[in-house]
Amino acid sequence: MPTYDYKCSECGYEFEKFQQITASPLRKCPECGKMKLKRLIGTGAGAIFKGSGFYETDYRSESYKAGEKKASEAKSEKKSGKDAAKSEKSPSSESKPQDGKPAETKSA
Repeated sequence: MPTYDYKCSECGYEFEKFQQITASPLRKCPECGKMKLKRLIGTGAGAIFKGSGFYETDYRSESYKAGEKKASEAKSEKKSGKDAAKSEKSPSSESKPQDGKPAETKSA
């Protein structure tokens, strides 16, 4: 059940009331007794987790993290091995100039 904030526009009395969502807003001020009470728009409340198990289920275990690290390292080694093999097969990529112009040759 939510907590609602109320303020009397007559006397300025402010208080909080724990009510069901389906309950109608209060109208009578408990301080001055006049029908000038207004329900304020609140910021809401933070979520409260009760019980055990939230921390354990929200975060991975150290063994899981270690396994993921090994898998990512193996994947990166495999990928770098393919890149090295590719560069060995195509030596033409080394002779091309980087600016897109043909390389100048010196004549003797």
